[in-house]
Amino acid sequence: MSISYSFPANPNPNLIPPTNSLMEKAIKRQNILLHHLRPSSSAYSHESSLSASVCAAGDSASYQRTSVFGDDVVIVAAYRTAICKSKRGGFKDTYPDDLLAPVLKALIEKTNLNPSEVGDIVVGSVLAPGSQRASECRMAAFYAGFPETVPVRTVNRQCSSGLQAVADVAAAIRAGFYDIGIGAGLESMTINPMAWEGSVNPRVKSFENAQNCLLPMGVTSENVAQRFGVSREKQDQAAVESHRKAAAATASGKFKDEIIPVSTKIIDPKTGQEKPVTISVDDGIRSNTTQADLGKLKPVFKKDGTTTAGNSSQVSDGAGAVLLMKKSVALRKGLPILGVFRTFAAVGVDPAIMGVGPAVAIPAAVKAAGLELNDIDLFEINEAFASQFVYCRNKLGLDPEKINVNGGAIAIGHPLGATGARCVATLLHEMKRRGKDCRFGVISMCIGTGMGAAAVFERGDCVDELCNAKKVGGGVNLLSKDAR
Repeated sequence: MSISYSFPANPNPNLIPPTNSLMEKAIKRQNILLHHLRPSSSAYSHESSLSASVCAAGDSASYQRTSVFGDDVVIVAAYRTAICKSKRGGFKDTYPDDLLAPVLKALIEKTNLNPSEVGDIVVGSVLAPGSQRASECRMAAFYAGFPETVPVRTVNRQCSSGLQAVADVAAAIRAGFYDIGIGAGLESMTINPMAWEGSVNPRVKSFENAQNCLLPMGVTSENVAQRFGVSREKQDQAAVESHRKAAAATASGKFKDEIIPVSTKIIDPKTGQEKPVTISVDDGIRSNTTQADLGKLKPVFKKDGTTTAGNSSQVSDGAGAVLLMKKSVALRKGLPILGVFRTFAAVGVDPAIMGVGPAVAIPAAVKAAGLELNDIDLFEINEAFASQFVYCRNKLGLDPEKINVNGGAIAIGHPLGATGARCVATLLHEMKRRGKDCRFGVISMCIGTGMGAAAVFERGDCVDELCNAKKVGGGVNLLSKDAR
């Protein structure tokens, strides 16, 4: 097929006609574009194979080009500290920056990464004053060996802050801001307890939803239990299972691949004597927890309620860090790909029942990945409270055998800003262990003030170079472009 152009006589003699050189450039540009639009002889053949080439017309085929040349965002390393009980656990006398520094340092040492190549470090944190925590995170980066050229910032989306940090870094890499970044999380609930500082705007009384943002989280747990009929028995049962699975995972050494030992100190409150220690095991897990024992505990937030200290997440200290980069960069460096970041979704819900957030966020993130709930092999759903965890599991009809297979926050703990990063490490290391039987995983949590967040990950060695397809029955279902 040949293409020719003819130009009519200039209808307005007062206008200067384009020069020959300009016309030639325009014609050449159009020919290039039309060449790429022209179907090939095999375009409609079912036997045809996919191919890709750099577009001579510039950026008109940028998506096809980047999808072929390794622009998936991948995770090459994910680590966490042990999670310890605040006020009386292993990190009660550890400064927050001394919690974050070891996991940041581990990312460098275990991957042989040149720290100067990192484009940004984003740290999720909730309770500390913003400016102070930002300074502590910058200090931790220096302790870990990062040069002054690497920037650091914090992010706060309540309980999903660690996951939000990972999502922010993934988005920045996709946008082309940098090729390598770190999403992390940090919380010392020993040093920064949950408390409202200063006065509350009296205007809040005129807006019910705004007023409900101030509800104690335990009250929202009671609201979920009452509104959706989640019994005390079901909540205590979920708590027992969390401890049982976490104890089994610890005993079998499953957490050793994700936990970085932290050398610190314990101060005797009576004598003031310091004792050097190395913390490498979660200290809130109770292997002997029984439903009968939990049944003896009194409700904490409501006289005739069902939420107790035994079926709620533990107040904890800890940190985690995740190293992300463009897939092409990871391949060039010869780094093993632990997982692929697929999608992220944050949603809003009624603040009075904030715990239902995962029931809304998970379907949104899974749909964005071009998947269905049945395609997900593993879930890490944060157990802020057993009431909301049980509700979300039942509402979505999820298989209990796929959820929190190594225990959850009721047993392990919930250091607010660090939980998302902790869950990424736990999920991806478990997916790696399971191999070909586990392709897709989801992390989700509810968020104070009425939100939910979720992210979809794919095991790293499952990804086809050109497209990400899954077999459905006798055919092939191509995932959405956002999932490729």
